[in-house]
Amino acid sequence: MTLPRVAMRRFGEAVRAVPVLPPTGVGKSVGRLAGLVCSAALLAGLCHGAAAQSFGASEAPPAGWRQLALPSVLPSALPSAPAAVVPVERPEWPLAPEPPALPPGFPSAAGSSLPAQAAPSLSVVPSAGSADLLARVTQLHAERRWADLVGVCETAARAGTLTPPVAERYDLAKIHCDLARRHGEQAFRQRVVGLSEADGRRVTREVFGRIASHHVDQPDYRKMVFRGCRALDVAIDDPLFVSLHAAQATPQRRALYREQVGRLLSGRALDSQDEAETAAAWVARIAHSTLGVPPAVTLLEFAAAAMGSLDEYSAFLTTGQLEDLYAQIEGNFVGLGVELKSAEDGLLVVHVIPGSPADRSGCRYGDHIVSVDGRPLAGLQVDAAAQLLQGPEGSQVALVIARTGEPLRAVPVRREQVEVPSIEDVRIIDPAAGIGHVRLSSFQKTTATDLERALRRLDAAGMRALVIDLRGNPGGLLSTAVDVADLFLDRGLVVATRGRSPEEDFNYTATRSGTWRMPLVLLIDGDSASSSEIFAGAIRDHARGTLVGSRSFGKGSIQGIFPLEVAGVGMRLTTARFFSPTGQPYSRVGVQPHVEVRTAARPIAGGGVAEPAAAGGGDASLEAAVTVARRAVAQPSARAALADR
Repeated sequence: MTLPRVAMRRFGEAVRAVPVLPPTGVGKSVGRLAGLVCSAALLAGLCHGAAAQSFGASEAPPAGWRQLALPSVLPSALPSAPAAVVPVERPEWPLAPEPPALPPGFPSAAGSSLPAQAAPSLSVVPSAGSADLLARVTQLHAERRWADLVGVCETAARAGTLTPPVAERYDLAKIHCDLARRHGEQAFRQRVVGLSEADGRRVTREVFGRIASHHVDQPDYRKMVFRGCRALDVAIDDPLFVSLHAAQATPQRRALYREQVGRLLSGRALDSQDEAETAAAWVARIAHSTLGVPPAVTLLEFAAAAMGSLDEYSAFLTTGQLEDLYAQIEGNFVGLGVELKSAEDGLLVVHVIPGSPADRSGCRYGDHIVSVDGRPLAGLQVDAAAQLLQGPEGSQVALVIARTGEPLRAVPVRREQVEVPSIEDVRIIDPAAGIGHVRLSSFQKTTATDLERALRRLDAAGMRALVIDLRGNPGGLLSTAVDVADLFLDRGLVVATRGRSPEEDFNYTATRSGTWRMPLVLLIDGDSASSSEIFAGAIRDHARGTLVGSRSFGKGSIQGIFPLEVAGVGMRLTTARFFSPTGQPYSRVGVQPHVEVRTAARPIAGGGVAEPAAAGGGDASLEAAVTVARRAVAQPSARAALADR
């Protein structure tokens, strides 16, 4: 499983996957968070939405909720034996939402002439593969290996192909991982300690309000409430959470808590924002009176669980996660400058940023970090291992690195400000044919400007055609994807966004000024996601270039980043879906290349795979792209030229 690129890059340990940004806090799914597409306005928090309103801790829930007459405190002494608990029939936990269909009236936005066309229907059909997955998931569930379970399921989850039994276990594993991520983060723990019940209510009100006003789908408040209760069920059995927040959580008191919550929710409709907020407030009071959990802690857990119920990309963000996300978008962080993924003996180095502290210290691709400051990493969860790499700028960390065929060696590395380039490997790859090459690793604020600067260098060196490598690019800013596409398109729609709120409906178009006209080839693969797909889809639909490689990831949604007013936390919320210039959906479909290259990846010792190799040991996909570019250059009409310059 791979660490989220965001986290990795900041500490010196991210991966190309994440979610993004991580979504669930661990694994490649989180990684896809890095495949996040967000607008600059939302990023700056300049969105219109339900304003957060606070109300005092003394303010009681609506009178209708008092009919249960729940005790505000426990009896002075509990019976020595566990109290009898009346079984409470709980509703079945909801599964992941159905695959998105093209919104009705998709062509209605101003200036759009896109055909109304439904997204392909996806259904879950049990197969031998799904039976194997269920067996594996059942084993991991029994062993409580939650991070591994998430890693095994995340690809199928994002494709919408999990069977109900697997989906249920996958959701439970995400709750465990999210809980460990939040309360394992020192900055989050410090923020939570001083929060009042009123602060916690402000968080839940703002979260539910943002969901009501901006989420791409109609809110299912009942689903959010029951997932919140399930998350609290998990938390009060978790040793770390109990040690921090629930010192009174004896077996008897846990049973009493569950009984009272069951009575509270029995028969409730839970079909509105007010009902959901009130339910959360009462659950917080029950947890406080029975288990001693501070109300604000319960309310934040409720808000986090509600976010996790929405879709694979929406998530509650701790202080650290929010900072990591901003660092990724800005393209700089304090850390070591390496991208890592988990391995049995610790962490596997999958990329070293040129010129970074790790690079200067001799770290290489394929190295294994087996110890940090004297602490072995084997057996540690991904987040725990990643946090050991964090530290203030100027501090030093002692790594022990294992390299195939060599003895273990100690490597001191100084944490520094690291600039993360989104434009890499700029070169003339075939001087005879004039084939230029650029690798786009992400879509940051300055990517379009940096790319144009690289194009001018290549043009001066004799470029006649260009190969842009988008493999492994998880995405980034929507506005940057549009700006990059605009460098190669002189007119027409680049991407259309459609959400439940009219504020999310936009058509982004190209302009003629500054268009580059050389033959263009884009390299994509299954890890090209989000903004990468916007760029590739626009080039495909406008017949501006040739796509080579394999089908892209299929992430067709936009996330807004909303910093919350309390606790230094935030939320990543799916606000819209995006569609190609011809109205094609991207979600769970991706972008199909014109020239498909089938390759087998080479395994790396200790886990992971290297770039696919050609028969001669080279890069098969890149070789195919260069061949396409050579043919384009050979065409009589193909000459690199600039227009309007």
